[in-house]
Amino acid sequence: MESLTKQQTVLVTGGTGFVGIYCILQLLQQGYKVKTTLRSLNRKDEVTGLLKQAGISSFESLSFVEADLTNDQNWDQAVDGCTYVLHIASPFPAGEPEDANELIVPARDGALRVLKAARDAGVKRVVLTSSFAAIGYSKNPKGHVFTELDWTDPELTAMAYIKSKTIAEKAAWDFISSEGAGMELTVINPVGIFGPALGKDYSTSIGMVKALLNGDMKETLPFTFGIVDVRDVADIHILAMTHPAAKGERFLATATGTMSLYDIAQLIRKERPEHSANIADLKPLDPSLNIAMSNDKAKKLLGWNPRSKEEAILSCVDSVAE
Repeated sequence: MESLTKQQTVLVTGGTGFVGIYCILQLLQQGYKVKTTLRSLNRKDEVTGLLKQAGISSFESLSFVEADLTNDQNWDQAVDGCTYVLHIASPFPAGEPEDANELIVPARDGALRVLKAARDAGVKRVVLTSSFAAIGYSKNPKGHVFTELDWTDPELTAMAYIKSKTIAEKAAWDFISSEGAGMELTVINPVGIFGPALGKDYSTSIGMVKALLNGDMKETLPFTFGIVDVRDVADIHILAMTHPAAKGERFLATATGTMSLYDIAQLIRKERPEHSANIADLKPLDPSLNIAMSNDKAKKLLGWNPRSKEEAILSCVDSVAE
């Protein structure tokens, strides 16, 4: 394996992000050369520090390029010599912006900027990180099992993040079909990403677990949601990068089953009672609000085998509590 990959360079956009850092980690462990983009090279030491913490001791196969999704500068340098690109970086807001375009424009234009640079550099395949947001927000979930065939209609949602992920993914597929010049695209659509946090740039989902443990989360959200471990999200990106069957496909990345905040609170009380003292007394969710989704495609086509939703949550709790 290592002799095959040694010659191949992979660009990972957004190296400080929760998913980005795990992709870099697993690529280095598998013998790839890795380039990563940072909005500022001042954060280089942060990335190498996190990778050291995760067991990487040599950094000769890792290089950094300063590049921002909002302008063209250095993207040609970033993709130069790369066989594959994992385009993971995307704006994620702390709150809802006043104007949805604050999110939509950088997400869409950033994806197109990376795709154009990759095509011009002769990259073989780009794996784009989209989201369940681009799948699950138009159909009535009652009795429906969400799969990769489902698409959110951006006109039917008011939420800027959901719009931005859907519009950016559609723009990427349109670009590949009209201007891709033979470059391949695969898209990963993760649900809520949990698992062990390495640094402070963790997912919004982990922020939710923190709020639950601190007692700041007082009410159950009125829906269940999919859960996936960040290590499995990195794994599916790398599987999708090289697997012949992944060309031109999108994959819903979720563990089996869904959970509500109430379910998560009950799991922590049972399995991690030492961390549960501050958890508020949440109400169980009405079963009619359950949502269903399938990970069959990724399992069958890529041989992807994600951890259980419970393991993703508990490893997240352990890392947050540390």
